[in-house]
Amino acid sequence: MSEIRELRFADTAAVANLCGQLGYPATPEQVVRRLSRLLAEPSHAAFVAVEEGEVAGWLHVFLAPNLESDLFAEIGGLVVADAWRSRRIGARLVAHARAWAAERGVTTLRVRSRTEREAAHRFYRREGFVEAKRQAVFVREGE
Repeated sequence: MSEIRELRFADTAAVANLCGQLGYPATPEQVVRRLSRLLAEPSHAAFVAVEEGEVAGWLHVFLAPNLESDLFAEIGGLVVADAWRSRRIGARLVAHARAWAAERGVTTLRVRSRTEREAAHRFYRREGFVEAKRQAVFVREGE
């Protein structure tokens, strides 16, 4: 049976595997730690798509309050397992994120996607997203 539901700690091994498919390898322990932080924040949510009893994809969405713009929701991550792609699972996860945001009075949904992920860009365009800008990301770690 096909369903979209909240991500559970029992899903962390499957989610870790999917993180690797997304290009961000993670252990189940890392996913547990990250999920614990997310679940402590009511402005964040994580969902899984379950197909035939298997976690086929996940999505993380959060509210993003900013001084420079009105409140919006942002997809922090979205991945569908290789074996389950092209079955509208990603579209269903995005629709679920939109509904989650709407329940909180937010109608704008954003997503960031690496410039080389052309297939992801095509997906988001099909789902009604328009490219708003390109940007560079800078990181400074530790002291």
